[in-house]
Amino acid sequence: MQDYFTTGERGQLLQLVKALNDQLGSQLTCRDINTVHDLIKRAIVEAGIFRRDQYGLNPVLRHLNTAKTLCDTIAPDRTMVISTMIYNLCRGDYLDVPRVKAIFGDDIARVVHGLLHVAPLYKKQAAVENENFHKLLLTFAEDVRVILIMTADRLALMRSINHHPNEKFVHEIASESRYLYAPLAHKLGLYNIKTELEDTSLKYLNRKVFSQIAERLRATKEERDKYVKDFIKPIDERLRQEGLTFELKGRTKSINSIWQKMQKQGVDLSGIYDLFAIRIILDTPPKDEKRACWLAYSIVTDIYKANPSRFKDWITIPKSNGYESLHITVYGPGDKWVEVQIRTKRMDETAERGVAAHWRYKGIKSDGDVDKWMNEVREMLEASGQEGQMSLMRNMDTNLYNDEVFVFTPKGDLIRLPQGATILDFAFHIHTRVGSTCMGGKVDGKNQKINYRLRSGDTVEIITSATQSPRLDWLNIAVTSRARNKIKNAINERRARQAQLARETLQRRFKNRKIEPDDATLARVIKKMGYKTTTEFYAAIQEDVIDVNAVVEQYEAIAARKDEAATTRGTAQEFVLQQTDDRDIHPDRDILTIGDDVKGVNYKLAKCCSPIYGDRIEGFIASDGAIKIHRTDCKNLRHLRERYPYRIIRTRWTGKAGSQFIATLRVLGRDDIGIVSSITSVINKTDNCLLRSITVQAEGGLFEGMLTVNISDINLLDDLIRKIQGVKGVKQVTRL
Repeated sequence: MQDYFTTGERGQLLQLVKALNDQLGSQLTCRDINTVHDLIKRAIVEAGIFRRDQYGLNPVLRHLNTAKTLCDTIAPDRTMVISTMIYNLCRGDYLDVPRVKAIFGDDIARVVHGLLHVAPLYKKQAAVENENFHKLLLTFAEDVRVILIMTADRLALMRSINHHPNEKFVHEIASESRYLYAPLAHKLGLYNIKTELEDTSLKYLNRKVFSQIAERLRATKEERDKYVKDFIKPIDERLRQEGLTFELKGRTKSINSIWQKMQKQGVDLSGIYDLFAIRIILDTPPKDEKRACWLAYSIVTDIYKANPSRFKDWITIPKSNGYESLHITVYGPGDKWVEVQIRTKRMDETAERGVAAHWRYKGIKSDGDVDKWMNEVREMLEASGQEGQMSLMRNMDTNLYNDEVFVFTPKGDLIRLPQGATILDFAFHIHTRVGSTCMGGKVDGKNQKINYRLRSGDTVEIITSATQSPRLDWLNIAVTSRARNKIKNAINERRARQAQLARETLQRRFKNRKIEPDDATLARVIKKMGYKTTTEFYAAIQEDVIDVNAVVEQYEAIAARKDEAATTRGTAQEFVLQQTDDRDIHPDRDILTIGDDVKGVNYKLAKCCSPIYGDRIEGFIASDGAIKIHRTDCKNLRHLRERYPYRIIRTRWTGKAGSQFIATLRVLGRDDIGIVSSITSVINKTDNCLLRSITVQAEGGLFEGMLTVNISDINLLDDLIRKIQGVKGVKQVTRL
């Protein structure tokens, strides 16, 4: 034990023990002191615990310094001091929490357990600068006193490593202090700790800059203090003359704050306007607040010349976060700029402890529940009766994020996910490709399935496979909207690709059978086979649920029945055609006349253009002698006319319209709810018009419909097209 401490360390040890005894007084009993001493002594001598760490620091002195810092900066508290001294014994497996409970009681065991719970987080070095680390820390701590101990420990450590030979170690500790502990101390209202951590961090991270600013401030401290005193004096006198009750505070900005302003404003020390900061806090009833603040403003600006460009009025129009104050920068004696803040006691309380807490107004992110919790902690820390305030903290809940989990990547990055999130959610959060090929994961080194529900503090490594792809049952596992949307998109894209392949397969089979498929007939086949959408139908083909030959056979059967019915009813598929001699009208041309009573000529209406009564038409004499009637704008007829002009025969409609003809329309528009119902309603309300079939496809918010109708003439068809174009959401109607 004698060899464990150097001569200098033994002296420091005695001073620390005496100081702690003095500060804790009756809180520490002789039994407490002897028990802790014996445990540490046996741990050092018998178990080899409490040896110097890899950086040469003596852990016993470090914990004593932490305990002393707790007493100096927060509160002398038996529970926190003893917990600080013994928790490392549990880390070394010399003690366990149940034994701590048996020796020291429930309260110390609770704090020790919290310290042990938090300790492993610091192996995740990359995560410390992540803003979510604060939340994870609060969740793991279990007791607010754990956070206070950690903050004091960091301050004690920062004080002890000045000029430490391991620069990398010092740099890491300083960075952690700057990004994690200083903001945390500020939120807890431990402003002196926050300022010292920031200043010391700057000293270790940029010693040259720190030394330059510190030297300038040190050289002028006496002069500066006198300046602040002289600056305040006339303001104090005038405020008293006006009968105002107030408090005047004058200070110089911290070194870190000065450096931050120099960086932001791009100036040297002499260019910092608010190097001197004066705050006037007025004690006045709420109804007189504005009047009192503006009265103080007029007094200050009467005495000193104000810089208008630096004036901020957050009393007339408070900040969005509720902050209220007047900020003016005035030209003080000796050609120095001084910032003066004017507010009431209520405004100051709100700024420091309310919804517009100073740390929030400075830009540090927060959450509503955490604001309230932090405010309660600050109020307890500032309450009178130190022993009482610590007892209040025993029952404070630090699990402020029970609806979230915080997990680590193997590299130490910290990810926030909702409570109940699985390995699959984590994988999709990392990257869509990682999620789509996820087979499972390793959680803290142990293999887990994709449905494993994550817990805060887990370290997750995703296992992927090139053969894996999203499945429909994954939607029962994923809970985040990001993962669920990515899964749905992947499944839909895969189905679309499968449908396209199946469509091409079916088209090739039709071609082999020399069949030109009709959309309306194919739609009847799909419906007859029990599929609601074409996508499901084609997916079934691709997945071999249905045989493509069975589809073709169904198509042929329906088409045969359709042709048979059409022939029996004489509806628009065949007409009797008669060639007449009408030389009085056209003596030089043969005229082909169509009418209800004409018989004897073998003709058909061409399916490629489906002419109807009123269309401009021409006939083409086929090789078998039959005449096919085409619309004059038919592309096929144009090619036939170029190759066989001598086989074109002039035709015209005769008699009156009455027969029903087939027309096919293509409708494009937005995929709005009820658009199909609106279109069919228009058709049903149109006289001499019958809807024969309709097929619909919708993708990416666009709607495409193929309509086949029976209609008597071209005028009615044009009128129908205009009506459909008037339906909300329809963009284009084209006759095929």
